[in-house]
Amino acid sequence: MSTRLVLASGNAGKLAELQALLADTGAELLPQSALGVEDIEETGLTFIENALLKARNAARVTGLPALADDSGLCVDALGGAPGLYSARYAGGHGDSLANIGKLLGELEGLNPQWRTAHFYAVIVLLRHADDPQPLVAEGIWPGLILDAPRGSGGFGYDPVFLDTEHGLSAAELDPAVKNRISHRGRALAHLRARLPTALAALR
Repeated sequence: MSTRLVLASGNAGKLAELQALLADTGAELLPQSALGVEDIEETGLTFIENALLKARNAARVTGLPALADDSGLCVDALGGAPGLYSARYAGGHGDSLANIGKLLGELEGLNPQWRTAHFYAVIVLLRHADDPQPLVAEGIWPGLILDAPRGSGGFGYDPVFLDTEHGLSAAELDPAVKNRISHRGRALAHLRARLPTALAALR
C-alpha cells in the first residue's frame, strides 16, 4: 500500500525529480496544486524556515503528510547571493532567463577560480501540520558558475552551473546522474535512510 504525500510546491521540474527519487519507496507524491493548496509567502530568514512554512501549510490544508524543500544557489563572490532569493533574483518569481542574465552580469569578467558556488537544499517531511519533530535533511552540490549557459536539460540555474567532477553543466548531465549528485538528491538520500520508519508510522 502506497503512502500519499503532498509536495508543497507547484514546480513541475522539482516534482519530476522528487517523484523519480521516491519511486521505489512506496510513497505517492502529489503536487499541492492538484489538491487545491496555494503557495504561501516565504517569510523565513533561512532555507529550513521556508521549507517548514510550506510543509505546514500543505499538511494543514490537505490533512496529508507533507514534503517540502527550499533550495538555492549560493555564489561565494556575491556573499552567498542569490541564496534565499534564487527564484526571484531578477525580480519576478521563477523567471529563469532573467535570473541567469542578472547572475552572469554580476560575475562578468571574473576569473574562473573566483566563480565558485554551491547549490544548497533542505528537505523536510512533516507527518502532520503540528508535527513537533519533522524529518530534516540537507544537501550541498559544489561547482562553478559558467560565463554562458550550456545544455537544454534541467531548470533554474542548471545551464550555468558547472559540475566540476563531470565537466558538464547541470543542464547537460543525464537526469539520472543529476538526481544522484544534485543538492536535492543528496538531501533526499539522507532523508531516505530514515524514510522507511517514518512511512511505516503513517500506514
